[in-house]
Amino acid sequence: MTMTRRTVLGASLAASTMAVVPSPLGRVQAKPLPTRMIPSTGEAIPAVGLGTWITFNVGDDPVLRDECAEVMAAFFEGGGTMIDSSPMYGSSQPVVGYGLEKLGRRDDVFATDKVWTSSAGDGAAQIEQSRRYWGVPAFKLMQVHNLLAWEPHLKTLQEMKAAGELRYVGITTSEGRRHDLFEEVMRTQPLDFIQVSYNIVDREVEERILPLARERGIGVIVNRPFQQGYLTERLAGEPLPDWAAAIGAASWAQVILKFILSHPAVTVAIPATTRVDHIRENLAAADGPMPDEAMRQKMAAYVADL
Repeated sequence: MTMTRRTVLGASLAASTMAVVPSPLGRVQAKPLPTRMIPSTGEAIPAVGLGTWITFNVGDDPVLRDECAEVMAAFFEGGGTMIDSSPMYGSSQPVVGYGLEKLGRRDDVFATDKVWTSSAGDGAAQIEQSRRYWGVPAFKLMQVHNLLAWEPHLKTLQEMKAAGELRYVGITTSEGRRHDLFEEVMRTQPLDFIQVSYNIVDREVEERILPLARERGIGVIVNRPFQQGYLTERLAGEPLPDWAAAIGAASWAQVILKFILSHPAVTVAIPATTRVDHIRENLAAADGPMPDEAMRQKMAAYVADL
């Protein structure tokens, strides 16, 4: 049978769902999600996070805001902690804040955001506005978005980190933008994280960026793992290969995520979604066996030939 994002997830999702039980405090208690170590500190973080690009840009629509909160609830119930947003993402930040308030999760979310302004002097004010939108005491990670005005903003972020106002500092890029400059910043600046686009077909970062992250002890966050849904839609009509079962993948989305998460440099993948079933599917991809290097090459070649 052909497996798609809309197919019931079978044993993988069933196991994940069965692990969720009511807690004495009324919260939902989940089986711990597999974690990765943040290289700069050794802190453990769940391997699948939640992106908000496009999906959480729903304005003030109360129905859509509640749907986003339901997605966040499933994310936390499944053991997720890192949520990533940006001032670039329209209303996503206040929508995240609405969900955190509704769910009572302001204090334990791994709050991850970005500074995105061409004005060197406006960075601190923008970060504070973002914090108010989220309603969190402080961000865990702040990143310079797409290297915009990166020199003054990195200085601001490092000063905030030194003052105890941030735990981690990073930079981001997407869709292969400015990789030469990105590599230069990685080599010359003290960074805890980078964020890049990477998946089973977009593999440019495997050449220099991911090896450099390992060399420098920098954590890696992967955005756009599904090419904003294009990749999973393209594969939806293709039968799931027999070898998918060997790596515990019950859908193409899980094949893609397992390919990403099996790279030794990757710390967290942050797929974005509007659907609770997709959240559970994505989180389940972090569990079970991961492909080795030989299987990774087989997977990439298979998809390339489709």
